[in-house]
Amino acid sequence: MSVVDPFSFVSAPELRHRSTVGRAFLGVQETAAYLGISPKTLYVWRHRRQGPPSFRMGARGRVTYRVDALDAWIREQERADSRSNPALNPVSTAPQRRAAYPATG
Repeated sequence: MSVVDPFSFVSAPELRHRSTVGRAFLGVQETAAYLGISPKTLYVWRHRRQGPPSFRMGARGRVTYRVDALDAWIREQERADSRSNPALNPVSTAPQRRAAYPATG
């Protein structure tokens, strides 16, 4: 059985050998690879205060993400998506009737 490297599609050579196993924090490039999105998307989400929670860490103030917070954010997105959560699926709810309004004329 072979193990698939989660960063194998990332072109940056320094990311190819890294793994998230045993790591508590990820940078922007690593988080983008972890989520399967572009780093630019992460920057836009951060600017709009959307997406997974992040913070600045270190003397240079690098944007950092906690792996456990990323996993929690992913689970939250799954629960909020009607395709993953049958309770939110509009097809599974009973149709609503409109209230009777008097005719205007």
